[in-house]
Amino acid sequence: MVDILKEVVKLLPADKISEAGFEAANIVLYTKDKDFFLDNKGMIKKIVDEFKKRVELRPDPSITLDQEKAEKKIREIIPKEAGVQEVIFDPQRSRVIIHAEKPGLAIGKQGSLLREIRKEALWVPIIRRMPPIRSKLIEGIRSTLYQNSEYRKKFLNKTGHRIYDGWLRGKKSEWIRLSFLGGARQVGRSCLFLQTPESRILLDVGIDVTQSDHEQYPMLDAPEFDLKQLDAIILSHAHMDHAGLVPYLYKMGYTGPVYCTTPTRDIMALLQLDMVKIQHGEGKEPLYTSEEVKQMVLHTIWLDWEEVTDITPDVRLTFYNSGHILGSSMVHLNIGNGLHNIVYTGDLKFARTNLLDAAATQFPRVETLIIESTYGGKDNIMKSPYESDANFVELVKRTIERGGKVLLPVLGSGRAQEIIVIIDRLVREGKLPRIPIYLDGMLWDITAIYTAYPEYLNRNVRKLIFHKDENPFMSDILHRVGSKKERQKVIEETGPCIICATSGMLNGGPSVEYLKGLAENKNNTLAFSSYQGEQTLGRRIQNGEREITFMEEGRPRVYKINMDVDRVEVSSHADRRELMNFIARVQPKPKRVITMHGESGRCLD
Repeated sequence: MVDILKEVVKLLPADKISEAGFEAANIVLYTKDKDFFLDNKGMIKKIVDEFKKRVELRPDPSITLDQEKAEKKIREIIPKEAGVQEVIFDPQRSRVIIHAEKPGLAIGKQGSLLREIRKEALWVPIIRRMPPIRSKLIEGIRSTLYQNSEYRKKFLNKTGHRIYDGWLRGKKSEWIRLSFLGGARQVGRSCLFLQTPESRILLDVGIDVTQSDHEQYPMLDAPEFDLKQLDAIILSHAHMDHAGLVPYLYKMGYTGPVYCTTPTRDIMALLQLDMVKIQHGEGKEPLYTSEEVKQMVLHTIWLDWEEVTDITPDVRLTFYNSGHILGSSMVHLNIGNGLHNIVYTGDLKFARTNLLDAAATQFPRVETLIIESTYGGKDNIMKSPYESDANFVELVKRTIERGGKVLLPVLGSGRAQEIIVIIDRLVREGKLPRIPIYLDGMLWDITAIYTAYPEYLNRNVRKLIFHKDENPFMSDILHRVGSKKERQKVIEETGPCIICATSGMLNGGPSVEYLKGLAENKNNTLAFSSYQGEQTLGRRIQNGEREITFMEEGRPRVYKINMDVDRVEVSSHADRRELMNFIARVQPKPKRVITMHGESGRCLD
């Protein structure tokens, strides 16, 4: 692959290409010839067929229409019904990003409007869906990327040269070494270190939020790991036990790429910024700052599911749906020249939920499968969706009838949104009354991100959003809690309701404040919906502890748990049965299966 750019340019007319470069594994060509940009006579397709790489032809920035005139032209071409909200130019890369409420209308029949924009404005148009709920975080990420367009272009080009310019370390033999720096027989701090003769790659870099000492973090002091030699980070999904430590690596000097899906990029940035805010609020020195989170975003390369890309000279990456949370992915790695194929599941759900499709099972090749085992114990069999619905309805109705409130401590992403969709469906079916649902912590912001990426949701939810205009995340029974004063009002003044608040394990955040305010009233119900880590407050209450002590204003304060304590089966993890069915259905059959991400007994089971 050395000098691939020269080989590509050789196949095109000498006077047509003004610049050739990389955008990670993709090849991008620029031309000053307007006619060649609009019609290259199939030359680019022939190059794609020959080199089996993505090749894109763009207009040279010098021939693009003035931005003000181009925006005016774009708004003339796209019908008002499309609801164009923002038109943002990326001049370094001759792209214009158009945010519209109805992307289909902005694209036109078979892309007709996109072709017209290319012709009239000489920009490459990219249509994005405008989220129905405004997200300051998504807007901030977009702003960061556009303001640093020149830096990002150089970074992507540098990444491409690392992929294509040959072997840095010298190919003497073929081998693979996998080191578990976290997540082995434990839930938390997932981190795998993959080495080949040429590549050094991390799969997830998480934090164990249930720990408080050095065991909270992956073992990055392992003798085989050297941050200076790290080529890439691959993230399965956004939860903190898989992505919480990534900005810290940028603080320590890492400047390479992070690969993930777009929803993972957005959700993990929000969760990381929230952790920084919480640590500041607790008077602790944060692990990293918002500046390192910004650096991570600038170095993120986002991929769609089943989009194949090279990430080093001997490793090729493809993401597949894992069914866990929005944008969560299984990581398929093709290593060497057909040497070995690994599938790392991350966290998975092998059942269609109210929100997401089940995890994928078809891969090009699999020799080694690395699978989670959170609920891998022999007795970890969950109730059927029908039973879970019935139990949830009964729990809510019982609490409402006695005038109480239901507190659902939830993880920031996944569980809360699943519960919102379940309640919306049960209300529409007439099984639950229209009682208010209060979202606290970062839940509203994450829900806004869910509305931005409906293509990652299952067909039923997409149908509600697109065709029936019944977006469950826009329901009038949802209410945002944005301050301590509003939180206190929910506790003291509102009637029967459902409260979803982080954290899911009661190890900090607004859920603990609600617990203090609601615990001693026997009319209320505490319903756990997520895994409770060992030694967490949630696990202690689950195990029967009914008096809890908090330090308040320098003094211990004891709260009695008089409220009902129950469980709602809304898991984004596969249970024992699903895990076994998943392994049985993986095609082709793996030669070995490695279990991780589970308490020791469950992992061994």
